[in-house]
Amino acid sequence: MTLSASEFAYVSQLVRREAAIVLEPGKEYLVEARLTPVARQCGAATVSEFVMRAQQKLDPETQRRIIDALTTNETSFFRDGEPFAAMTNLVLPELISNRSATRQVRIWSAACSSGQEAYTLAMQMEDNLPGGWTYEIVGTDISTEVLAKAEAGKFSQLEVNRGLPATSLVKHFERVGAHWQVSQKIRRNVSFKRLNLASSFPPMPHFDVIFIRNVLIYFDVATKRAVLNRVRALLKPDGWLFLGSAETTIGIDEQFDRVVTGRTSAYRLRSAAAKSAPTPLGVAGKR
Repeated sequence: MTLSASEFAYVSQLVRREAAIVLEPGKEYLVEARLTPVARQCGAATVSEFVMRAQQKLDPETQRRIIDALTTNETSFFRDGEPFAAMTNLVLPELISNRSATRQVRIWSAACSSGQEAYTLAMQMEDNLPGGWTYEIVGTDISTEVLAKAEAGKFSQLEVNRGLPATSLVKHFERVGAHWQVSQKIRRNVSFKRLNLASSFPPMPHFDVIFIRNVLIYFDVATKRAVLNRVRALLKPDGWLFLGSAETTIGIDEQFDRVVTGRTSAYRLRSAAAKSAPTPLGVAGKR
């Protein structure tokens, strides 16, 4: 371990200030592991040397690289499975019924990392929407590095092996050398932009479905409440919100109710949740 207490404090304060990520004491090993490759790329012999340079220079680009490195970017196609089953079995049939006038669906994949979730949702739209319908998927993340990868839509064999059914690979991807690229038909309906969930959002449209999974767990309660408040303002009155399995709105934002959907759950604005059929899926409500 090469990080001093003051150097760890600098990094933890930086990521908390800029990304609302909480790094408690004891996470020094994580900072060391994540910043080691970045330090080497910048010509520093140790992470300690790299952090000292960052403190002295106060370079925005160096700070961005630190934040990018400490942002968790774990993802895969059809990750955790059940939310996407709920999309196919419950959410999309309801949206197809409720959006028959506009025949359009808009989805936000927040904290999208390198794009697998956004492209998974796009594949579901391609496979399930009736002819004549249109869809838009917006993916956002704080890391410019992973957004560049997401926008390219190009994935290794190992990445497509993680969760992507062979039928979807054949149908929606094209082989490009040693990699697989999402088809142009899908990519034209998916866009990516940088967005910091912990800061005020830029102007955005309202969404029918919002996926913001496995990111709130890194925030303190005040930040979670602020993020959910901003997210709620962008969700259509009868829209659906999906969080990670270890996340909830309960006790944080009482304008949402939890709705059981098969073996997972989603969240709806209270007025919409009250109208959801209680069987066989049910409404869990507050706990």
